[in-house]
Amino acid sequence: MTQVSSVTHAISINPATGEQIGHYPFQSASDLDAALARAAAGFSVWRRTPVEQRARALVVLARTLRDNAATMANMISVEMGKPVTQARGEIEKCAQLCEWYAEHGPAMLTAEPTLVEGGKARIEYRPLGSILAVMPWNFPIWQVLRGAVPALIAGNTYVLKHAPNVMGSAYLLRDALQRANFPEGVFEVINVTPDGVSTAIADPRIAAVTLTGSVRAGMAIGAQAGAAMKKCVLELGGSDPFIVLNDADLDEAVKAAVIGRYQNTGQVCAAAKRLIVEQGIVEEFTRKFVEATRQLVVGDPLAADTYIGPMARFDLRDELDQQVRDTLEEGATLLLGGKKAEGPGNYYEPTVFADVTDQMTSFKQELFGPVASIITARDAAHALALANDSEFGLASTIYTRNVELAQQMAGELETGGVFINGYCASDPRVTFGGVKKSGFGRELSHFGVREFCNAQTVWLDRR
Repeated sequence: MTQVSSVTHAISINPATGEQIGHYPFQSASDLDAALARAAAGFSVWRRTPVEQRARALVVLARTLRDNAATMANMISVEMGKPVTQARGEIEKCAQLCEWYAEHGPAMLTAEPTLVEGGKARIEYRPLGSILAVMPWNFPIWQVLRGAVPALIAGNTYVLKHAPNVMGSAYLLRDALQRANFPEGVFEVINVTPDGVSTAIADPRIAAVTLTGSVRAGMAIGAQAGAAMKKCVLELGGSDPFIVLNDADLDEAVKAAVIGRYQNTGQVCAAAKRLIVEQGIVEEFTRKFVEATRQLVVGDPLAADTYIGPMARFDLRDELDQQVRDTLEEGATLLLGGKKAEGPGNYYEPTVFADVTDQMTSFKQELFGPVASIITARDAAHALALANDSEFGLASTIYTRNVELAQQMAGELETGGVFINGYCASDPRVTFGGVKKSGFGRELSHFGVREFCNAQTVWLDRR
């Protein structure tokens, strides 16, 4: 069973039961044209709206999200299987994001002085226009708003093309912005085929494009944006290293590794997918990690105590299962799980591999699900080399009591983020994004605001 778009509809299937729960007709060419027209008209209003007023709208949106958190969290859980406790946390995180940018965003748009004498030159940050966002299903609200909120505070409008299996979440989010009294056209949702996405990218009313998704999708969208001479931000896959050195606080490292690997059923771009452990502690780390993983509650995503729910799509579970079987055939040691769970629903057993080498599938490829790979490193230098031996470069983690060494290693790690004695997380106070095949451009912080701004030079009476 797969969960992909049909010819005429986007289809949503409850991954916990396999039942179809929603079908959303694709929009016609005229519907798409109307949505882009509304976004363009909304931009002409929104760009001229004082930034303080835009900030107040975000405060109202935060309150609206909290008021509707139960409904939105339930939709997330039913559409893509996220445990409901984590789904509620996602909504709260989005509300906090809105409040943070309401407080700090206006200052990020203040004109910057230059070194030109007399203060006659400055840099102004102007919005670009309507931003087309092609978003994934794994964080149906957070992935959208972490890009949309910085763009909106800057004065841009947002056109969301969401993943087919979470269109219910997309429409709930659109309704929340409407209830928060954002002007018409500021946030549009389109439900179109890939051809419709291509049409939108080529349309002059779209000023720039952002995508979070697979490398394949990023290459396609990036090529089309480039052909149309439009700014593009891509946040793609990852196979993030989680390094544990001999002197680490082992209990803290294990706790963080379990959360970093299995949160959202392991369906996180920046999850701790490759656990690279120094050989002096690898045996003890492995024992404790397996035991902690064994304690995770797998079950109904609507149950409050569930930590691991079903995978979001049946085809992706099949793909993960093949990667697991390939890794086993290549010689890895299976310590836990390793197969599809029996019974209804799209569940995969929490899985742990040991003795993984740099030639195995689970090392070289991204495994987007509840599977952890433990790799032994001879020493810190070897751990660093293993971490960088990847086509991806999204984020990385180092656990050690030697913070000076960790900071030195951070300078050598080929990733967009490095987390020392803490697992990777996105936070509006710091930027988020990757290098290599994990994409380019940045979200969050002031970088996320300015990614879709025209940094305009204004120079008075130059002589």
